[in-house]
Amino acid sequence: MEPSEFRRHGHALVDWIAEYLSGAERYPVLSRVSPGDVRNGLPTSAPEHGESFDAIFADFERVLVPALTHWNHPGFLAYFASSASAPGVLAEFLAAARNQQAMLWRTSPASTELEEVSLGWLRQLMGLPDAFEGVIYDTASISSLHALAAAREAAVPAVRNDGLAGRADLPGLSVYCSEHAHSSIDKAVILLGLGHRALRHVPADDQFRMRVDALQDAIAKDRAANLIPVAVVATAGTTSTTSVDPIREIADVCRRESIWLHVDASYAGVTAILPEYRVHFDGWEHADSVVVNPHKWLFTPMDLSAFYCRRMDVVRQAFSLVPEYLRTAEGSRGVRNLMDTGIQLGRRFRSLKLWMVLRHFGAEGVREVLTEHIRLARLFAQWVDEDVEFERLAPVPFRVVCFRARPRAMAAASAAELDTFNEELLAAVNASGDVFLSHTQLNGVLTLRVAIGHLNTAERHVARAWQLLREHTEQLLSLHR
Repeated sequence: MEPSEFRRHGHALVDWIAEYLSGAERYPVLSRVSPGDVRNGLPTSAPEHGESFDAIFADFERVLVPALTHWNHPGFLAYFASSASAPGVLAEFLAAARNQQAMLWRTSPASTELEEVSLGWLRQLMGLPDAFEGVIYDTASISSLHALAAAREAAVPAVRNDGLAGRADLPGLSVYCSEHAHSSIDKAVILLGLGHRALRHVPADDQFRMRVDALQDAIAKDRAANLIPVAVVATAGTTSTTSVDPIREIADVCRRESIWLHVDASYAGVTAILPEYRVHFDGWEHADSVVVNPHKWLFTPMDLSAFYCRRMDVVRQAFSLVPEYLRTAEGSRGVRNLMDTGIQLGRRFRSLKLWMVLRHFGAEGVREVLTEHIRLARLFAQWVDEDVEFERLAPVPFRVVCFRARPRAMAAASAAELDTFNEELLAAVNASGDVFLSHTQLNGVLTLRVAIGHLNTAERHVARAWQLLREHTEQLLSLHR
C-alpha cells in the first residue's frame, strides 16, 4: 500500500472509529446473526489477486459488523465489561505500526522499560509494595498459570528437570481455591500436569467467601495423606458475585504452612486505587503473586493482564531458557529480558496502551469513573431490594448485582419453574438490543447479573435495564397465567 493510499484509508478509518466510539448505542448490544452467517457471507478461499482496501472494508461493514457483540456499548452489562477507550485505541494503532517484539531488552528497549514504568505506576496507585515486580501477560488465565507454575517450581524438587511423571520420590500434589474461583485455575492445574483431582475447591460461607477453617482442614487432611500443598488461590472479586476471600487470614495460613499464595484480583484489583476500598484487599501485600486486569475495569482495550510477584526470581527459575542466538551483552548490565518471565518468546507492545490510558485519565479521572460505577450498582441493588417482585441473591461489594425475579404470583412455583422463568426473562431483556445481561448459579439457583463497568455507562442505561426487567416480568407473567 502506497503511503498516500495508506493516509487516505487511515484518515477514513480513524473517522469511522471516532463515530463508533461516540455512537455505539446505534447497534444492538448482542449480534442478531445466526450461526454460519459470517462463514457463508465470505468466500471459501483466499483471493488469487489482491483486492482494494475499499472492497475489504466494505465486506467488514457488510458481513462482520452485524456479527459483532458490542463490548463498547454502554448497555453492555454482562460478564465484566471491557472499554476500548480512545487513548487505548490510539495506542494500539501506534503499537501495531511500530511492530515491536520485546523478547529481549535490545529488541525493544522502549517496550521493556515502559512495561516496568507503567506497571510501577499502577502498583503505586493500588498500594502494593515495591517488592512486587510486574510483568504483562495477555489475560488473567495466563497470569494465574504462571503463578501456579512458579508455585510448583518452589514446592517440587527438581521439577524443571525431572517433571512429575513416574517419580517414585514424589507424592501427590494439591492446590486450593474457593468453590467460586475462576475456571482458569482448574485449567492451569490440568495444564501443569498436577491432575484435576489435585485441585481442592474449598467451601464458601454465606457471603460466598472462602472459609478459612475449611482451608485449614483441607491442608491438614492432605498433609496427613503425605501430599504436598503447592499453592492457595485467593480471589478478590469472584466471577459470579465479586465476593472477596479473607486474604489476610488466608495469607496467615499460607505463611505458617509455607505455601505459595496467589491472589486473583483480575476483576476487582483496580478498585484499590480508591483509598476507601483498599480495605477489601487487606493482606494482599503478603501474597507471593497478584494478578489485576486493566482490560476489565481500567478502560484499556483487550488484552492486558498485570501480573505482580514478590518472588519473580522463582518465575525466572521456572521459565528462563536462553539459547545461544538470544544471548546478549546487556545481561551483565542488569537489564530485564521479558522472555525470561514466561512461556512466550514473542511479546508485543502492550504497555503502551496502559501508559497512555493512565496519562490520559490520571488518577483522579480513574477514581471518578470507578466511584460512579459503584454508585450505579448500589442504585440498581436498591431498586431490586425495594421491589417485591425481585430478590437480591448476593452482597454488592463493587459494581455487580446478583438477583432474580421472584414474582408474588409465582409464590407456589418450584425451583425449576422459577429458574425457567428467569431464563425466559433474561432472553427477553437481551433480545431488546438495548442491554446485555448475563447469568450464573448461586446455591443451585439461576441468578441474573448486572455488571456495570463500561466507561460510557450512565444512569440512564442502568435504568433502562431495570425498566426492561420489570416490563418483561409483567409480560411473562401474563403468558404464564
